[in-house]
Amino acid sequence: MARHPYYITAAFIKSQKLEEASCSITPIKDSKHFMVSAFIDHRLDSTIRVINIINRDSLQPLYCVYCNIENYCKIVSTDVQIHSDHFGFPFHVSDVICEDKHLQNATHVLISTDKGSSNLKMKYLPIKNRYTIETFKFNFTVCISNLFGNYNNVLQFVQTIEMYKLLGIQRVVIYKTSCGPDLEKLLQHYEREGILEIVSWPINQFLNPSSGWNFKEHKGDLHYYGQLTTLNECIYRHMYQSKYVLLNDIDEIIMPYKHANLPSLMEDLQSKHPNVGVFIIENHIFPKTQFEDSGKYKRPEWNDVPGVNIMEHIYREPNPNNVYNPTKMIVDPRKVEQTSVHVPLKSIGGDYRVPFHVCRIIHVRVPLQGHLTKELTLDTRVWDFEQELVPNVDQTLKLSGVLRPHS
Repeated sequence: MARHPYYITAAFIKSQKLEEASCSITPIKDSKHFMVSAFIDHRLDSTIRVINIINRDSLQPLYCVYCNIENYCKIVSTDVQIHSDHFGFPFHVSDVICEDKHLQNATHVLISTDKGSSNLKMKYLPIKNRYTIETFKFNFTVCISNLFGNYNNVLQFVQTIEMYKLLGIQRVVIYKTSCGPDLEKLLQHYEREGILEIVSWPINQFLNPSSGWNFKEHKGDLHYYGQLTTLNECIYRHMYQSKYVLLNDIDEIIMPYKHANLPSLMEDLQSKHPNVGVFIIENHIFPKTQFEDSGKYKRPEWNDVPGVNIMEHIYREPNPNNVYNPTKMIVDPRKVEQTSVHVPLKSIGGDYRVPFHVCRIIHVRVPLQGHLTKELTLDTRVWDFEQELVPNVDQTLKLSGVLRPHS
């Protein structure tokens, strides 16, 4: 943590023109650091919180240049808060807090290594969340942190999104570095439909991102393509847009088992735990190597669609003893200050671990316990949605152009 608690300028400086950053990742001049996005944090006396990627090995004083609607700018000190869960990687998500009064009137901000006025001509971030909002555009938003490589698991992705629609999701956010050609068609379809928000995330143009979470094993500059940066960014991006935010991976479904959908689940949980802002959901593996016997969901219509058919994989691994079972979260974004992948780092009101029988994650993937067969448990919850899910998947595959009509 770096702290420089003194003001740099006593008065505002007039800037002739503000140039906005056009990319989701903006290098900070004369440093190894990057700006990502900026928000007013109304919970901290309306200070400006800038989400950055900081090189932990190259810490230096950073200054905040913030400007109002008339382009009058002021340079002030910052408090740099590097998140605690860096997994050993040199670059990590950090909050740079601008320290001054009456920051709620600011419209643009940049982070600088220079406390002089020469930096006024650099690229600024627009400041979001300038006003608190009590009524939200969405009840439920899913944040999917990173899409990279040639990921082309189309069938599982379309089944997951269509399932989430049935469960009450109105918005899905994906931070996209790259993907396969068929999945690209699907993403464009969902973006046109309005349910999907794609945030361009060209992290590989700036750093050597790791494709894993363990620095010693996977190497690279940054944990898992910047997953922790994008998860935190997504929470702040939707703080006043969505009542709840789900933080999970692209191959996971947070599935209610005692309620018909997510709204009824959360109404029940929130009424019993009114102050809780983070609901922690257990992960459960459904091995894609184990198929259900009847073959009734091995549909010829999906034969040419790349990816995993979750309807065929209804056997669940038992939770192994003495092994950490990773969790994911449903959060009230206004009660989260910082998050890791599986648990919050700083939150208001505490968290609640939702019982396995009430809600759990359906995670169809390679097995973690590949030797198991008889110990697997039959879990057909996805079949409860068959009547709507299957035709919705078919229609989406056709509308997106993934499935071409047979001549």
